[in-house]
Amino acid sequence: MTRPSFRGVFTALVTPFRRGAVDEAAFVALVERQIAAGVHGLVPVGTTGEGSTLSHAEHRRVIELCVRTAAGRVPVIAGAGSNSTSESIELARHAKAIGADAVLAVTGYYNRPNQEGIFRHFEALSGAVDLPVLVYNIPGRAVVDINDETMRRLSGLANVVGVKDATGDIGRASVQRLSCGDDWIMLSGNDDSALGYMAHGGHGCISVTANVAPRLCAEFQACCLKGDFAGALQYQDKLMPLHSALFIESNPAPVKYALSVIGKCAETVRLPMVPVAEKTRAAVRDAMVHAGLIN
Repeated sequence: MTRPSFRGVFTALVTPFRRGAVDEAAFVALVERQIAAGVHGLVPVGTTGEGSTLSHAEHRRVIELCVRTAAGRVPVIAGAGSNSTSESIELARHAKAIGADAVLAVTGYYNRPNQEGIFRHFEALSGAVDLPVLVYNIPGRAVVDINDETMRRLSGLANVVGVKDATGDIGRASVQRLSCGDDWIMLSGNDDSALGYMAHGGHGCISVTANVAPRLCAEFQACCLKGDFAGALQYQDKLMPLHSALFIESNPAPVKYALSVIGKCAETVRLPMVPVAEKTRAAVRDAMVHAGLIN
């Protein structure tokens, strides 16, 4: 298969809720806003999309809405993460069937597989679905970390094409660029360190902040991709308080609050997540003012 070349900012979309259900109209409007602002791609039902609290039917529906609304204008990387390999395969098969461009799959959170188990998880996923797979390495949530040697092995699998690196270890981009080859796609999973990650040879970012500031995040990535790191630094300074404020409390409660401030969706999250405290609200609003998003 021809490996896709994902570049730029991919928004880790929130999943809006209304009266206990997915707010489909708000979600479609969010997708349209992202595309109009110039983002390079979309990632539904990942961590930020509260994939862990969606039913299987809701999970499938949100991806279908995203693919249908995007209509080929930007690529869609569908969340297909699970700590059950068979479930991840099932979600990936659905993503392929409805036209997603790739899937994003996390390691086995809670069951804490060793490195061989991690490799076999992705080997099974790669062999079961003819669709590009991005490995999601987020030890802060998954507990386990995919080490550099395992990542090198994964890069040799037919359909495993790259990584969303949320380790916060910027140097890994250089290590993996050298060990995984020129075709290996490297996307930062952390907005705050994406500038450094790009300077180490990264190709983009799967961004939480882009939900709130899609145009600024797209312009930031455009600077990075053309090697204009002085220009990118100006965007970094504008966005850094927002990058920080959106993680004062567990994602996605702060970003949903930020979206509610600008009238894009309700701040509703599903238990065990709860709305953010007033101190966090104030910090988010201040950061939005600093970025020029509100007065």
